[in-house]
Amino acid sequence: MNLKRKLAVAAGALLAPIVVITVPVGTASAHGYVSSPPSRQAFCAQGKVSNCGPIIYEPQSVEGPKGLTSCNGGLSQFAQLADESRNWPTTSVSGTVNFTWTLTARHATSTWEYFIGGTKVASFNDGGAQPGATKTHAVNLSGFSGRQKLLARWNIADTANAFYSCVDLQIGGGNPTTPTTPPTSTSTPTTPPTTPTTSQPPAGGTWQVNTPYSVGQTVTYGGATYKCITAHTSLQGWEPPNVPALWQKQ
Repeated sequence: MNLKRKLAVAAGALLAPIVVITVPVGTASAHGYVSSPPSRQAFCAQGKVSNCGPIIYEPQSVEGPKGLTSCNGGLSQFAQLADESRNWPTTSVSGTVNFTWTLTARHATSTWEYFIGGTKVASFNDGGAQPGATKTHAVNLSGFSGRQKLLARWNIADTANAFYSCVDLQIGGGNPTTPTTPPTSTSTPTTPPTTPTTSQPPAGGTWQVNTPYSVGQTVTYGGATYKCITAHTSLQGWEPPNVPALWQKQ
């Protein structure tokens, strides 16, 4: 090749456009979360909890390193899920509970784990199998009672990550629409007072959970007024329309 041709080839190489290929570092595709009983991100996505941040658009994306115990998987953009000062809705359950995951990306799975506090209450080994669009596990919660936060963890087989979902439960309180039957009376005195009162307690305003109510006290709920006919402390699921043994509609 003569000198002129060599110079022409070199100049052409210098003037050739530079092509930049961008390779995505990761995906923002969907993955999975506990949809029943509703997890915190499920309630946020349904609009039943306000000011949840971006989780309302991607409840399935709480992905973090394996071994964490946080509801947000260590992700700052989902910090609201780990905020225990929020009044997260609870679901009333008892005995063995079926937890269902909604999976929008079916990753090969090693294990599914369930925790209450620091205690692992159940573990299911899939041995690397690929799940379907949903996955349900029956978890025995008979050893727990009252309000509890359950952490569900989906460990992926071929990555170092897991998906996280927290579910707030009222254990031992029946189901959301049929509360347990309350005691007929817990505070009726065996001996009546010597001077009975004739005045009724003032209206108690709107019905609230975890609130003591006395016989004769009135509240409003769902646009209706109810009178307390059995003294008790209210629980989630004991809304006035659900417990005629406690409340009488006026």
